[in-house]
Amino acid sequence: MKILVIGAAGTIGSKITHALQSRCEVITAGKTSGDVQIDVTDPSSIHAAFDKIGKVDGVICAAGDVAFNTFEQISREEWDVGINSRLMGQVNLTQIALNYLNDNGSITLTSGIIADYPIAYGVSAATLNGALEHFVSAVSHELPRGIRINTVSPTVVTESLGTYGDYFPGFHSIDAKDVAKFYLRGALGVENGKTFKAFAGN
Repeated sequence: MKILVIGAAGTIGSKITHALQSRCEVITAGKTSGDVQIDVTDPSSIHAAFDKIGKVDGVICAAGDVAFNTFEQISREEWDVGINSRLMGQVNLTQIALNYLNDNGSITLTSGIIADYPIAYGVSAATLNGALEHFVSAVSHELPRGIRINTVSPTVVTESLGTYGDYFPGFHSIDAKDVAKFYLRGALGVENGKTFKAFAGN
């Protein structure tokens, strides 16, 4: 089984890659690192990467930027960061990937806990994470050839508390290696159209 991991050099992506390597052939990707380079905000970049690697059995996206600011201050340019990356980047990735996925393949995307539990400065992330989860639920009914799609919604990961912990007061963190298990569930399991809540109680 051949699986493409986008964002493979990141905190979560590196743990996904490690967890998959004993089971699959893993192709790593990122904006500036990996076996291939992919900028999910640029459809031509997505096409070029797939043209290079060919057919795959699974695509995991552990990437997708969003901007953080108060609703009063957030600019249209800041909104566009998340629209172009977290939302439409993953929507475009899904549509393009259909041409390169083998029958019964899988797509696993990334949203986030802020869709369910808003935080200060997180209105853009909350809106776009929620939109992505609705996209996954809806599009799962239209994918051809037995292809499945799911998304993982992580809370703040323990390894990132030093950077992001102040944005998540009172939240329970989760280790990145435990978040990675939800991506394996999406890629290697049988569920379809689901959002896997990678936080306490789920």
